[in-house]
Amino acid sequence: MIWTTTRFDIDLSRPRVMGIVNVTPDSFADGGLSATTASALSHCERLLREGADLLDIGGESTRPGSSPLSLADELERVLPVVRGAVSLGVPISVDTYKPEVMCAVLDLGADAINDIWALRQDDAQDVVASHPRCGVCLMHMHRDPQTMQVVPMVGDVLAPVVDFLRDRAAALTALGVDPTRIVLDPGIGFGKTVEQNLSLLTRQRELLGLGLPLLAGWSRKSSLGAVTGRDDPADRVAASVAAALLAVSRGARVVRVHDVAATVDALKIWQAVQA
Repeated sequence: MIWTTTRFDIDLSRPRVMGIVNVTPDSFADGGLSATTASALSHCERLLREGADLLDIGGESTRPGSSPLSLADELERVLPVVRGAVSLGVPISVDTYKPEVMCAVLDLGADAINDIWALRQDDAQDVVASHPRCGVCLMHMHRDPQTMQVVPMVGDVLAPVVDFLRDRAAALTALGVDPTRIVLDPGIGFGKTVEQNLSLLTRQRELLGLGLPLLAGWSRKSSLGAVTGRDDPADRVAASVAAALLAVSRGARVVRVHDVAATVDALKIWQAVQA
């Protein structure tokens, strides 16, 4: 299985670790850690030394209750980091839902767009469809970051998540986008209760029926804190690694994580056992 992106054909025959680079002062797990261009690029290099296969750069926090960031501010945060990161020799994903940011980072050579809105913003779908190769991650989100946890989903969430992801992928392929460019994310924590998030992990294999690779984003999420009693996201490393391993064992091909070194080590053991 291959994930086609701008500069790289990413081999997903083994699980890949996507390192998170938040160029924000207010992200829930590591706000301020990489809030400047220099610190963000230093963090990129550290994650690569720890074994990250690709990097995901984002300039806007989408934690529950977060306020939208202006286009100008997002461009100011993200573009200098992407400009430097594309020279590091690994695939670069950009976490954004704004079509103007998508255009700008793709012009700089970014390899993939990671969109929590699954290209539902005006013109976003056309930006990706008009690009000859860029990869894209389509995520399920209930409502929006401001209200998703105020009024979360009700009942069994698997069927609506599957239907949503199927529809979004079909809309993109109808515009001529090759399916090898598409990865799907069930959106852990984006408008779901703790129990619903856990059910998506328990039944994750049912998402594989969509025929596209899955990305799992459990890293330091509040659901892990609810289960373990760890209020500080920085104390959820062990839980995050456990969730990543469970996701991979249930078919996820990419795990998006803050704690790269710990996840890479755990996956090495998992792979050795599989071999």
